[in-house]
Amino acid sequence: MAVIGAGITGITTAYNLLKRGCRVTVFERHPYAAMETSFANGGQLSASNAEVWNSWATMLKGIKWMFTPGAPLLVGPRPGWHKLSWMAEFVAAIPRYEENTITTARLAMEARHHLRTIAAEEGVAFDCEERGILHVYRGRKDFEAAARVTSLLAKAGLERRSVTPQEIRSIEPALRGEFHGGFYTPSDFTGDIHKFTTGLSRACERLGAEMRFGIDVLSITPGGRSVEVGFSQCGAADRARDTQVATFDSIVVCGGVGSRQLAAKVGDRVNVYPVKGYSITVELPEKADQDAAPWTSLLDDQAKIVTSRLGVKRFRVAGTAEFNGYDKDIRAARIEPLIAWCRKHFPEMSTRQVVPWAGLRPMMPDMLPRVMRGRSPRVFYNTGHGHLGWTLSAATADAIAALVTQRPNDLS
Repeated sequence: MAVIGAGITGITTAYNLLKRGCRVTVFERHPYAAMETSFANGGQLSASNAEVWNSWATMLKGIKWMFTPGAPLLVGPRPGWHKLSWMAEFVAAIPRYEENTITTARLAMEARHHLRTIAAEEGVAFDCEERGILHVYRGRKDFEAAARVTSLLAKAGLERRSVTPQEIRSIEPALRGEFHGGFYTPSDFTGDIHKFTTGLSRACERLGAEMRFGIDVLSITPGGRSVEVGFSQCGAADRARDTQVATFDSIVVCGGVGSRQLAAKVGDRVNVYPVKGYSITVELPEKADQDAAPWTSLLDDQAKIVTSRLGVKRFRVAGTAEFNGYDKDIRAARIEPLIAWCRKHFPEMSTRQVVPWAGLRPMMPDMLPRVMRGRSPRVFYNTGHGHLGWTLSAATADAIAALVTQRPNDLS
């Protein structure tokens, strides 16, 4: 069994396959696990953030943001067929907004259970903080819109309760600012995705996985009883000469934003688009900074910013959505609003030491991950989790491993 990709979805997939008795080889083009989108995300494991973006309200807000400097959304000027087709399918999914939101919330709640179980069984430490997630709203209109989302989440079985401005200050005393109200989800939690993924990668190796790092997958050729994978070392001077071929029973594509190109190699269409997000990690070396930073995870709805506390000495702030192709450049103009937000809401916390980062979220137009079999019965997909890869991966990995290992007579 081969798994392409060693981010959070690839590693959780490999782990679930190993636990089901499979022999697993993981291919990853980086020299280590979790070096792209799974490196420095917002840290939230948030069923409370399961609302899909496919709504007319989001569309109207997005159009307004497109012409507002420093807004959470940026759409690059180059149209391109990929971007246009993705946006057309995004609009086509608007009628399924409620259904897809409920489905995502249920999947997120299932994933939380799986992830806690994995971490406990394998002893994976990842700066987990089980303090809930607090959503805050400055205006009445946004608060009332959030109340309608809360009713959808309740249909999925998620408890998210409204809180007053006084309760906001009680839940997170370090937070400064005037808010109309908020919603608090006590069952959500946070953690360092990079620490978890690298820790689970080591567990996979202990369980017998072969980790092939620094490898480019060049071809996937399904056959009747097997699938051939052509690959070479990244940066090989003569790729054609260096190419090797290995044969596997099946393959699972967990390639993040590269999944579209990998799927095309076998005639499948997986319309993942790379939606760039930014984060900063604020280092907290002094006790005064540690005391001034929040411990409760936050989501500021107006700014579209999320936060998490990663241990005593780190504070993660993430946000923005940028539709600009496969561009991973870190732009100062997109980092500055994150730093300004910290200074506004946590004025006593120093931002002298800030580490910026940008990553590409693998997003499907309907905001739902693809957990499925391809045209070939030997090719499977677990990809397209968008901004909820950390939240959903433990559940989708369990689902795809069950599908891959399903016996023929189980289909009757």
